Amino acid sequence: MRKKTGFAVFAVGLTLAMAPAAFAANKLIVIITPSHDNPFFATEANAADAKAKALGYDVLSLSHDDDANKQNQMIDTAIARKASAIILDNAGADVSIAAIEKAKAAGIPSFLIDREINKTGVAVVQIVSNNYQGATLGGQEFSKVMGESGDYAELTGKPSDTNAGVRSKGYHDVLDQFTGLKMVAQQSANWSQTEAYSKMESILQAQPNIKGVIAGNDTMAMGASAALQAAGKKDVFVVGFDGSNDVRDAIEQGKIQATSMQPAFDISQMAVTEADQYLKTGSTGKPEKQLVNCVLITKANAAKLNNFTLSP
Repeated sequence: MRKKTGFAVFAVGLTLAMAPAAFAANKLIVIITPSHDNPFFATEANAADAKAKALGYDVLSLSHDDDANKQNQMIDTAIARKASAIILDNAGADVSIAAIEKAKAAGIPSFLIDREINKTGVAVVQIVSNNYQGATLGGQEFSKVMGESGDYAELTGKPSDTNAGVRSKGYHDVLDQFTGLKMVAQQSANWSQTEAYSKMESILQAQPNIKGVIAGNDTMAMGASAALQAAGKKDVFVVGFDGSNDVRDAIEQGKIQATSMQPAFDISQMAVTEADQYLKTGSTGKPEKQLVNCVLITKANAAKLNNFTLSP
């Protein structure tokens, strides 16, 4: 009986050890991101899809719409399909951990992009934009166009998203140094353009003399800008974060002053390249947490921006 038990334990261990290789042979990469209605996430998915196919993988691209339950179902789908790897822009820093652990237990490695989770050793890598660095760039440009004085409003992202807090901190570590700058309103618009529009309308009713708006992403910046334009407040400065084509156009039109570009295209392709390396060798050769710096976009270089990449 002992020999049989020992053999059974050995066999289970062997099965687990062989699982990643067996899954890798399936040559399927599952890409899971928030809604593709947001051009940032669409760029992530498209970039990862293109790189995976170029490396010879089949691709299943899914969207969890920032719904943790939906994300969990998609992880189950990846497990059922015996995916080689998962490329994931997750639905929450805490609520995503269990799903990623479940994939790992099933022998499927996860490679995170854009958003970190609040645990290490679960995903193989977490490749994110240097949100703090990008926010300080945006904060510096905002203080400059504001002339280091005046009332302003801040629109923050989804509270459950780590990036929302990091960006806000980066902004304030710069802006709070200037005694002439005064934040008179701060509201979450949950990364939504529609919500940012309505929140901006409410802010304008209470604070009709604001001089500027700094937003946690470009989608909210676009919503704020539209509300400002509709209210005839064309001289209010707006700064965003992401580097979308929509904001590029608004910068060129003078409706928005700046954004910090996240290299979403490059980050997504990095994740797939590292997934391929890991599946072939058992190692990415890189640390789990990797930061990629953002680039400030203003009217001076906006014409070079396209789909979250900057041409020379």
